[in-house]
Amino acid sequence: MSIPTLAVTLGDVAGIGPEITAKSLLGHDDVRQECVPVVIGDEAAMRQGVSNVGGDPDKVRVLSSIEDATNEPGTIELLQTGPSLADVTLGELSPAAGDGSYRFVVEACRLAREGKVQGIVTAPLNKAAMHAGGHKWPGHTELLAHEFGVENFSLVLSAGDLYFFHLTTHVSLRQAIEDVTPERTGNVIELVSAFTKALGNPDEPIGLAGLNPHAGENRLFGDEDADILAPAVAAAREKGINVHGPIPADALIPAAVKGKWNMVIACYHDQGHAPFKAVYGDDGVNITVGLPVVRVSVDHGTAFDIAGQGIAREASLVLSMRRAAQLAPGWDVVWQTAQKN
Repeated sequence: MSIPTLAVTLGDVAGIGPEITAKSLLGHDDVRQECVPVVIGDEAAMRQGVSNVGGDPDKVRVLSSIEDATNEPGTIELLQTGPSLADVTLGELSPAAGDGSYRFVVEACRLAREGKVQGIVTAPLNKAAMHAGGHKWPGHTELLAHEFGVENFSLVLSAGDLYFFHLTTHVSLRQAIEDVTPERTGNVIELVSAFTKALGNPDEPIGLAGLNPHAGENRLFGDEDADILAPAVAAAREKGINVHGPIPADALIPAAVKGKWNMVIACYHDQGHAPFKAVYGDDGVNITVGLPVVRVSVDHGTAFDIAGQGIAREASLVLSMRRAAQLAPGWDVVWQTAQKN
């Protein structure tokens, strides 16, 4: 069976995206046995990134079309997307770089819609720079959902066999509480169930974290757990989904880190992100579930403070490519489930 072609977006070129991309594609040729990585970005920024990590910028090869990719070891095959970003200053917020990071994602989505790539891997963008460039999206996830025209999606953090799904992400805490509805909860539970099938583990138990302290403590600390989350869990279990909860987050998440749970649903951004990053740092990845193709991203930012120094670690980007290649063949199961809700 042929290996998937992945569109690797370069992210904000004022940050570490070009450097970690250079390290990943020039220093980890074994990844090419699992996928065909093609950079969607800017030649000048990519060549500078290669130079910053001590490589030969002539290893960057600009393609006329993605079909021309050869996956040759020791090279970086790139599609130039938009005007050159050669004038962008490293380490500084740049509207031009923000606009570029937006264009790279849009182009990757176009290639995916046309069936030319089977997955998207994203280096970090800077939200403020993207906004300064005229694109008012909260982040990668929402932009991708817009480009594919989907409403039922979830951000997933992953390290090893552990996956953290989220009912809500880039909204205020007040808005997140309002957005935790029975419909949203049920939809995400079904997405997680489809995801377990894509991994070949359809009966994998799923743990749903409580919204309130102690999952409401029998309504002492709020009614949402009893009135919204518990009924959604009961309805999913009637469909045969092996989901449990709501479980107090301070019990569920430590148990998951110790290996008791592989599938966890957090109710809001920091409930999932804070403990995950505290334990796994940049050794995790970010997956978007609910798109027609798999999308995996590094779980760190643009690191303007070290851009250009050649010291940024590429581990998360390498893991992102591996995880995208692993998930791509079974992704239709997840996508079909998302379309039903």
